[in-house]
Amino acid sequence: MMQLEDFKAARSVLSGVIRPTPLVHSTAFSKTTENHVYIKPENLQVTGAYKIRGAYYKISTLTQEEKDRGLVTASAGNHAQGVAYAAQHAGVSATVVMPTTTPLVKVNNTKDYGANVVLRGATFDDAAELAATEGYTYVHPFNDPVLATGQGTIAYEIFQDLPDVDVILVPIGGGGLAAGVSTLAKLLNPNVKVIGVEPTGAASMKASLEAGHIVPLPSATTIADGVAVKTPGDKVFPYIQQNVDRIL
Repeated sequence: MMQLEDFKAARSVLSGVIRPTPLVHSTAFSKTTENHVYIKPENLQVTGAYKIRGAYYKISTLTQEEKDRGLVTASAGNHAQGVAYAAQHAGVSATVVMPTTTPLVKVNNTKDYGANVVLRGATFDDAAELAATEGYTYVHPFNDPVLATGQGTIAYEIFQDLPDVDVILVPIGGGGLAAGVSTLAKLLNPNVKVIGVEPTGAASMKASLEAGHIVPLPSATTIADGVAVKTPGDKVFPYIQQNVDRIL
């Protein structure tokens, strides 16, 4: 289980690795919604997304034997860059399988961090199928509580910048970010509301929550490639069930 001590450990490991991304008040969204709306600009991380948190922390917990086998992962781009960056810093080889639809800038950035990139399939799920057969140490992009713990450190910073936060909106693809953020948020303040947000064409987590078990979608259609996931993570699903109040 993800406990407060685990999040503290992750925060310690990530200290000095991740960039500070203070909340930014959005005048436009605040006016439109008649609320006080803040945005957490994780796009300012060194790899362009929050994914570096989970990837770096996960790799830090691997045994030397697991590292020596080399790492492999599947990603639509953001997790790929996080793994490539963390692997480079750890002196470990990494192979990343990416969908053929991945934006070229993400492919090139992943290569620039020293990873071997293989383009395969149209969605994350297609790429994951190949990655899982490679025989290396698989660093899953979302279905791993250890990785989700790293992503969840975002909640520490939200409460630091906005102690009286009422509602946290969090995007959901496979569920790793939402599981980590919602779990730590509820540990810090059980009264805070956490709302997950999914694309209409890839609402696999919403369908799974309504069914009470993991529901694979026949397709995932969305311009948001980072959340185009047909099958959410079964290992992080219980945390979503317990800590996410609703999904839009």
